[in-house]
Amino acid sequence: MSNIQNIKDIRISEFDYDLPDDRIPRHPLSIRDSCKLLESDSSGRLSHHIFRELPELLPDNSMLFCNDTRVINARISFQKETGSRIEVFLLDPIAPKDYIFMFQTYAKCRWSCMVGNLKRWKSGKLIKRLRIGERDVLLAATRLGAMDGNCHEIEFEWDDPFVNFATIIDAAGYIPIPPYLKRASEESDSEDYQTIYAKFKGSVAAPTAGLHFTPELMRRIRERGIVVSPVTLHVGAGTFQPVKSDTIGGHPMHTEVFSISRSSVLNILEAKKARKKVTAVGTTTVRTLESLPYLGRKIMDGEFNVTQWEAYENPITDNSLKENGSGLGVIGFLENIYRYMEDNGLDNLTASTSIMIAPGFHWNIVDVMVTNFHQPQSTLLLLVSSFLERNLETECKYWQSIYKEALENGYRFLSYGDACLFFPLETHCV
Repeated sequence: MSNIQNIKDIRISEFDYDLPDDRIPRHPLSIRDSCKLLESDSSGRLSHHIFRELPELLPDNSMLFCNDTRVINARISFQKETGSRIEVFLLDPIAPKDYIFMFQTYAKCRWSCMVGNLKRWKSGKLIKRLRIGERDVLLAATRLGAMDGNCHEIEFEWDDPFVNFATIIDAAGYIPIPPYLKRASEESDSEDYQTIYAKFKGSVAAPTAGLHFTPELMRRIRERGIVVSPVTLHVGAGTFQPVKSDTIGGHPMHTEVFSISRSSVLNILEAKKARKKVTAVGTTTVRTLESLPYLGRKIMDGEFNVTQWEAYENPITDNSLKENGSGLGVIGFLENIYRYMEDNGLDNLTASTSIMIAPGFHWNIVDVMVTNFHQPQSTLLLLVSSFLERNLETECKYWQSIYKEALENGYRFLSYGDACLFFPLETHCV
């Protein structure tokens, strides 16, 4: 499948399956790495493991990339004097736009938000009284105007000049667990819904494949000589957005902000030059890593966004641009990123991506994937299918065999569920 129209014509109904409600756990296991792990190797053989066995299953002399984003208390509930409750769900920062600056800001800031019970908020400010340490702080929210996608621009103000916005939302908000858990957030989610390596605040959903890792497991991975390297992609609410169009060509992919350090770029370059295997933990890490060659092609022109379809309109392969004399392939574009960071004195580079990864995508970076089981008719199932069958000439929906095996063997699905370890099929469909 090489024609971009063929890819846009993929019907999302082909990525459906029956997911019983009792297979969606409402809470995680008490021991993170005790969940099940279903491995699919390059020959299509399926084997059952416990997640703590992962270090021995990863390729020798390889690299492991994880998303170190941190979920914020993105849901803030206000109560009007009339008794009506209005919930404001933080999506993307507007002013300051940079995530790091946003959480360090004082006095006021503006966000793109979704608003629950909007009809009860005609005008005026919403007020919430907070107790932060020994201080009483008054938080106010003002609706400035409508934005695309049923979002609204909201200005937050607070009356304590010594309290930053990170402290405000820690006190005022709560963790936005996925809607399919069908319950309210609980205190335990503040820890359970964060990876152990979560660092940079900005996500409204966890990179859930990383929830299975423990400090001991990471230590064992490093002891095997596997390099562990971070990337940061702030997961947006669009990760829960269903595909409403019949074909994927009608589905607008959400844009997410990511950042990567100069040392991680170097690690990726080393892996590609030395042909070391790259393992991505989770689909958010996959989206970040596979966006990099496309970012590297545009960065010298001052462009920092990877669009939804450019990987199909003008795909990059290791030899794709050498024929026309530019001398650049994947490695060259990665070197562009490193050179840009060096020239501009940047330790970290921030960009954005709305990349669509579906059957027909040409994979450049990721060789192995750790992921969870995903929702029916989701773009994440498209990504998984594409990854598994990347070396095959025809598409065979191999993901269906894997999900059937998992359902028949009591695996748990979605955010607090079990995990998979995937290697691309090399020979045939089974």
